Parts: sequence; C-alpha cells; structure tokens
Amino acid sequence: MPVQPTSTDLPAAGQVALSGEVRAPAWLSVATLRSMPQREMTVSFECRTSGARRHYFTGPLLIDVLHGAEPRFDAGERKDRLRFLISVLGRDGHRAVLSWGEIDPEFGNTPALLAVSMDCRALDDQGPHLVMPGDRCGARHISQVTDLRVWADDPLWNTAHPHDGPASHIPA
Repeated sequence: MPVQPTSTDLPAAGQVALSGEVRAPAWLSVATLRSMPQREMTVSFECRTSGARRHYFTGPLLIDVLHGAEPRFDAGERKDRLRFLISVLGRDGHRAVLSWGEIDPEFGNTPALLAVSMDCRALDDQGPHLVMPGDRCGARHISQVTDLRVWADDPLWNTAHPHDGPASHIPA
C-alpha cells in the first residue's frame, strides 16, 4: 500500500507524490506503477531543439493512477469530473496542467501514460515520464515526474461550486 505524502515531504528519486482533492493521497514508486495494468505505445513528436523524436513507452494510464487516489468528484453528477484539473511537475521544474476531461474515456479519451520504461529501459532511478500521445510537439512530455495534483477549478471562479452563483469578479 502506498504511503500518504505530507506537505513537508520531498519526493526521493523515482517517487511521485499524488495529492490534492483526493481521498487517498499517496507516494508512488516506479515499482508500484509497474504493478498496475501496463499499456505500450510508440509516440512521435517534433522537438524544437532536436527535431523529430520517436520513443517506445510502457506504463499505466494516467487516469488509472489517478482513480486509485479516489478524486473527490460528485458521484451523482457525471459532468462534475470536467471541473477537475491535473498538475504534473517534473524534477527539473517543467510542468503542465491537463484537464480531467481530456484523459477521461467518456470525454476526450487521450490515453496519457505515466511511463515506467522508455525504449525498453526502466525508469526506476529517474522516475516516471508523462507521455501525451497525439501532441504535435513534446512540450507536455514531462521527464522524472515528482508530483501529480488533482484539483477542482472552483478557486478560479471564486465559488465553492459552479452552482453557487457567479464569481465575484464578473459584473452582474
């Protein structure tokens, strides 16, 4: 069973903190991620600095990893998931924000991967990579992922929930 992260912990190499608006925050090792159902994919993208790239990855789907943390969705509202965002941070500070809807099979269905191997090389010492198939450039490919945070967009609207009324900064 993964250990729950605390706000003062820093991830060790190869560890990922999964936190935010989830019921089961956890520290995940590459070995834990490898124990989940694995997908394989070859991804091609254009890199501004080094040109065309093509890599073979294996790892669990990001959505499966996140479901394991039990995001705080309203179970009675199917579209409630669309309010949620995923922040992904790499050890070098590189980060990206994804919407839940783009990776959810009922909506965008992008098979984002938290890769545990690249080109048949294990990533245990580095940590997993975020792989976004279909991206034209590799800017959302994040190496050595250290943090995954799930959060609702409520603070962006200055409300507790979208049904609570208009945000305070929007004129009536």
